[in-house]
Amino acid sequence: MIYFIGPDEAMKRDFAAKCSIETAVKYCKDQNVLGVDTETEGFDFLTKKMVMFQIGDKSNQFVVDTRYISIEPFRNILESKKIVKILHNVRFDYKVIKRWAKIELENVHDTMLAEQVLNCGKRNYGYGLKDLAYRYLGLSMDKEVRNRFISLAGQPFDKDQIVYGANDVKYLCEMREMQLQSIQTFELEKVLNLENNAALAFADIEYNGIPLDVPGWKEIASNSYDQALKLESELDTAVLNDARLERFKARYVQGDLFTPVQDLRKINIKWSSPTQVLQVFRTYLPELENVNGKEIIIHSKKFPIIKQYIKYKEAMKLATSYGEEFLKNVRVDGRIHTSFNQILNTGRVASNSPNMQQIPADNKFRNCFVAKEGYVYVSADYSSQELCIIAEGSKDPVWRKVLEEGQDLHSVCADLVYGQEWANAAEEGCAYVSAKQKCNCFGHKKLRTNVKTVNFGLAYGMGPHKLAWTLDISNEEAEDLIAKYFQAFPSIGKFLEALGTYGKTRGHIRTYSPFRRVRWFENWFAGIQFRKDKLGEVGAIERASKNTPIQGTGADMTKLALVKIREYLKANPRFDVQIVMTVHDQIDTICKSDQADEWKGIMAKLMEEAGAEILPSGLLKADPNISDKWEK
Repeated sequence: MIYFIGPDEAMKRDFAAKCSIETAVKYCKDQNVLGVDTETEGFDFLTKKMVMFQIGDKSNQFVVDTRYISIEPFRNILESKKIVKILHNVRFDYKVIKRWAKIELENVHDTMLAEQVLNCGKRNYGYGLKDLAYRYLGLSMDKEVRNRFISLAGQPFDKDQIVYGANDVKYLCEMREMQLQSIQTFELEKVLNLENNAALAFADIEYNGIPLDVPGWKEIASNSYDQALKLESELDTAVLNDARLERFKARYVQGDLFTPVQDLRKINIKWSSPTQVLQVFRTYLPELENVNGKEIIIHSKKFPIIKQYIKYKEAMKLATSYGEEFLKNVRVDGRIHTSFNQILNTGRVASNSPNMQQIPADNKFRNCFVAKEGYVYVSADYSSQELCIIAEGSKDPVWRKVLEEGQDLHSVCADLVYGQEWANAAEEGCAYVSAKQKCNCFGHKKLRTNVKTVNFGLAYGMGPHKLAWTLDISNEEAEDLIAKYFQAFPSIGKFLEALGTYGKTRGHIRTYSPFRRVRWFENWFAGIQFRKDKLGEVGAIERASKNTPIQGTGADMTKLALVKIREYLKANPRFDVQIVMTVHDQIDTICKSDQADEWKGIMAKLMEEAGAEILPSGLLKADPNISDKWEK
């Protein structure tokens, strides 16, 4: 039954019964599970108002015209930790309700997140409410009605709009019941609970935003663009100096009144065009299919112009993604409010509008996010999170001992991998005493960097070509380094091999206990590993099987830490603290200056507690920091 709560003159409906908000609250407070949804004037929660609020279950749905009726009476229900509130994409509705009703949500079930947990790894699967309604209930929902809420002004809702709003909550209850059956079948209850709780923390981050120093950003953006143009000029010079590329040189150079002759381009290549660049590179490699990074990186050692082009692409991406265009993301409150995608293939988080997960680690960019006067950033990240996860999974005795004793893992590894070469690498004046400490003399630093790159590359499925590019060594040297590495640490090699075999033979892989998130390989079928025509797909499955448990377990840990931090702050309102960002293993808060020292210790403790629930060895430590600017 649909009940409409609005102005008296709008309540005479033959499709919706008249109802008071007190009656709706009385019904809802006695339910264990309720569907919740909102309709708004648009997608910007800061400026586009909530115009409709819907709550109910399969039997009864209450539609409230929030232009005239406050939903304050529902506060205790929405903030109850006993009543489950079902929403689809909870982060959006959470922000809308918090912005326009000053009410937060607790104890939620997000049907979108549940579907992503069940089908993690499947591409183009469809996670919208319309997709789920058809998949579970065989219903075709008309979502076009949603657009009609944008320009309502003072007009009353029509039948289609009220029925649309009611159905959005009616179907949520049925879909949740069916989802939970599959969740139980695949033993994903804990990971779903984690994601639902973490969604509230991510929603807080999206709501709070992070303040930006616009003038400072503009200066850095200008310098980044100048660097990209410099690399473009170097590519032009490389073409001019290579006789094989004669056909790309301009026969005539068109001048103008404003550009000095020496600054005029003398080639006919648009380096931002992959099609044109492909024609250039086919001069050297006729069979080259595209200029994607993975395709050309293996040729970068042999052809310096390809190496230059890769650097140019990286610089231009920096100049465009994090240049002047980035400032379009600054909202009316002077802050950046990103939007998170909680579950990628591994369980790691992505963000967009803008992408804050790939913001340059260089502090010159991050330092443009400045706390207001009287406040500071209190941030913490996990020290060597992925290395600790590898150590726990592989049970490698050397790694575990080094991490337990707080020694320098990369130096110890370099000593074991290089042997006598490491011993002979000391430069004059070297302060090196033992491999248990970090040494910055040139010889030791170079070998340590090589092994450090392999250590971290294990979590990303790094192969010899990528390693060669990163370290600026030959492919043969990279292959030799990897071979030496696994000879020195056979248990790590066996651990990764076991993960790869599991994924190839079973078609999925999981993260560590207790969450055991599952990632499906949708191209997998029984016996695929024996098919010669599927070697590429098998290789991709094997690489994903090796890095997903490492990256995904790290993601589980950071999400659990976010949950613990949010719950602590809710229980201790005396702390003037906001969670403002998270990037992989780092969590950032803005805190009142006079509380920073106390909060710093509490935050680190909460993160370490989260780490210990997954890595009970206690290897993982949190490294907190206080600064007036955002830092890596």
